[in-house]
Amino acid sequence: MLSIPLKKSDPVDLYRPLRYLVARKYSESDAQSVESILETLNKCRSDMVGRGDLSLPMQRDCLIHYFKCLCMVDPLFTAISSDSHSDPIVFVWYDAFYSEHENGVSSQRNSIQLEKAAVLFNLGAIYSQIGASCDRTTALGRHLAMDAFNAAAKFFSELWKVFAKDISATLDLTLLFTETLHHLFSAQASELKLQQQLHDNNNAARSALQQHIIAVSFKSVFENYQRAYDLILSDSAATEHVFSFDRTWITHCYQKMKFFRVEACQRRSSILPKSQLPKTSSLVQSCPLDHDAESVTEKLVSGSCSRADLSIPKVDGIDLDLILSEYSPFKIMEGGKLVANPWDMPPPYPTNFSILSPPSPSSSSSSSSSLILAFPFKKSEPLDFYESLRNYFVLKYSESMAERVEGLLQMLNKLRGEMLRDDLSLPMRRDCLIRYLKCLCMIEPLFPMTTSPNPPIFIWYDAFNPQQDSSQHNIHLEKASVLFNLGALSTHIALSCDLTNTFGQRMAIDALNDASHWFLKLTHEAEKTSATIDLSISCVQMLREILTAQIAELECKFPGSRYISFSAASPV
Repeated sequence: MLSIPLKKSDPVDLYRPLRYLVARKYSESDAQSVESILETLNKCRSDMVGRGDLSLPMQRDCLIHYFKCLCMVDPLFTAISSDSHSDPIVFVWYDAFYSEHENGVSSQRNSIQLEKAAVLFNLGAIYSQIGASCDRTTALGRHLAMDAFNAAAKFFSELWKVFAKDISATLDLTLLFTETLHHLFSAQASELKLQQQLHDNNNAARSALQQHIIAVSFKSVFENYQRAYDLILSDSAATEHVFSFDRTWITHCYQKMKFFRVEACQRRSSILPKSQLPKTSSLVQSCPLDHDAESVTEKLVSGSCSRADLSIPKVDGIDLDLILSEYSPFKIMEGGKLVANPWDMPPPYPTNFSILSPPSPSSSSSSSSSLILAFPFKKSEPLDFYESLRNYFVLKYSESMAERVEGLLQMLNKLRGEMLRDDLSLPMRRDCLIRYLKCLCMIEPLFPMTTSPNPPIFIWYDAFNPQQDSSQHNIHLEKASVLFNLGALSTHIALSCDLTNTFGQRMAIDALNDASHWFLKLTHEAEKTSATIDLSISCVQMLREILTAQIAELECKFPGSRYISFSAASPV
C-alpha cells in the first residue's frame, strides 16, 4: 500500500495583517470580536507548519480545524487583496514529491485558494499515512486502513473537482495529479475491502450473489488502478515527477493493474444481469465481517460498522473511528480528564460566509434567546462498565483476549463517566458523547450477555420527569439515551449562540439541525427498547417537530441567516 508525503510551507503571520484590516475597515470593537478566531487560525497554521512532534491524528485534527477557520476568514482575503493599505500575505508551498524541482515551489499573494488546496492535499496525505501504518494482517487493521484510504480518496476528489481548477501551483496540485491520487487511494481501499470479502468466504461455498459481488469488486479495483496508471503515463512531466520521487511507484501500479485485470477477466462470467439482482438498497454489507464471528476483534468491528436501518439519512455518522488504533486522536489522561488540543476550544465553524455582518436592528440578546427552547438532559446512575465487560471477556474467551481489548474497555468506562459530567463545556461534552456512542456500537454484538454473572444494568431517568426511570440490561436503552442527550446538547449549543449577528444566527440554525438529526436516529433506536416516555417514538417525533418549527422561525426572523447547512446532512 502506497502513501504520500505532506506538502511543506514557509511560516507566515496571519493574525497581525488580518486584525489590522478588520480594525481599519470596520472598527476596533469588530477586531476584538474576531480576535479568538484569528488567534486560532494563526495557531493552527503555526502547528501545521512547524510542529513535527504531532501524531498523525493530531496533525489531521489540526488541518481540519485550520480549514474551517480558513473558510470563515475567506471574505477577509478578498478584502485584503483590494486594499492598498494592507500588507500582503504571501503563502509559499513546496511540491510534496519533488520540492527541489525548478517548479517545485509556489508563492502567491493573498491566495486563500492555494492555501485551501494545500491543506486539502495534506489531509489526503495524512489519511494515506494512517492507512499505510495500520496492521493489515488483521480484520480490524484492514478495516481501519480501508476507512483511512477512503477518506484520502475523498479529499483528493474534492481537490481535483473543486479546488485544483482555480489555482496555478506546483505539479502535485494539478488536475491530473489530484485525479491520479484519488483513483490510487480508491483502488487501495477497494482492494482491502475485497481482501476481507475473500477472507470471509474462504471456507464456505459462495452463492451466486457472493460470486457476483466479488467479481464486481475485482473489476472496480482494476479500473481504479488502471486509471491511476494511465494518468501518470499520459503526461511526460508527471511521469518524470513520479520517477524522481520513487520510480517503483509506476511498476507497483502496473503490477497491481495487471493482476486485477486477469482476475477480473476470469470472473467476468460471475457478474449477474440486473434482472437477477435482489432489489435492496445495497448489495454489499456495510460491514465486511461475519456477524457470527467468534473473534472478539471481528465482533467489535462488526458492531462499529453495523447499520440499524439503511433508510436512515447520514448512515456514516456512527462508523469505525481510529479509536482502537495507536493513533487514537482522543486522549484521556490520568484521572479521567479529557484533554483538548490548543485548537479544539472554539466551537465548530460554519463555512462560506462573512464573519463580520451588521446586527439585525430588531434583534437583541434577551428577545432572540427566547426563540430557542433547549431540552433537558437525561440523567443516569454511575456504572462500572469495565469490570462487567472484562469479566465477560475472560469467561467467554480468555484472559489474553481480555488483555487485548483492555484499552477499549478502559476508554469506554471513562467516557461513560465523563459524558455525565455537568461541568464540561458543551463542545467537549458533545465530543465525549459521540465517541462513547461509537464505542457502544462496537460492543453491541456482545449483547445480551446471557452467560455473564454480572451483566451491566443501565439506569436512566426521564429527562422531563426525573421521578420516572428505566432499568434494563439492554444496550439499545443506553444508545437511545446517548442519542437523546446528543440532541438535547445541540439545543443547548443553539441557545448559547449570540443571535445579534449573522454568525451566531447560522451557528444556532446549524446546531438545531444537528439536534434534529440525532432525534431522527433516536426514532429508529427507540423501536428496540421500551423505556421512559421521553424515549417513546411519539415523544421523539414531537421534539423533532418543535425543532423544525424553531429552525423555520429563526430563518423567518433572520432572512440573512439562510445558507446551505452542512449539518442537515452531516452532523458537526
